Amino acid sequence: MSHKRVIVDTGPLVAFLNRNDKHHDWAKTQFSLISPPLISCESVISEACFLLRNFTNGAQNVLELIERELIILPFDLQSESKSIKQLLDKYKNVPMSLADACLVRLSEQISESVIFTLDRDFKIYKKNKRNIIPLITYIAV
Repeated sequence: MSHKRVIVDTGPLVAFLNRNDKHHDWAKTQFSLISPPLISCESVISEACFLLRNFTNGAQNVLELIERELIILPFDLQSESKSIKQLLDKYKNVPMSLADACLVRLSEQISESVIFTLDRDFKIYKKNKRNIIPLITYIAV
């Protein structure tokens, strides 16, 4: 893959760890093309652990990716709360989740970043108020 820093959303993370997910093969291929570490936030990790709660070692597998530093969590919600509130307000009609807001903010903070997602809402969101966010996303054929 390119030199861009990859910010990972909940969908690809869950698909990668869940062999029964319809996007598993795609996610597995994408993960193999990305140089670690991937970047994310605690809200995404919380969502992924919740969605994998009924799978054997679901949450543990998510946390292992962090422990092995394959995913890093540099985002600080405390210091970014004002920016997050502005994003949530701007996209209240979408509506935007906390995790999505944190990822959009991360994309603003990390130049040359791309968001790895299955969420179509990222085609609506803009970084720095007007710029398209580069995505790695599944395209159905």
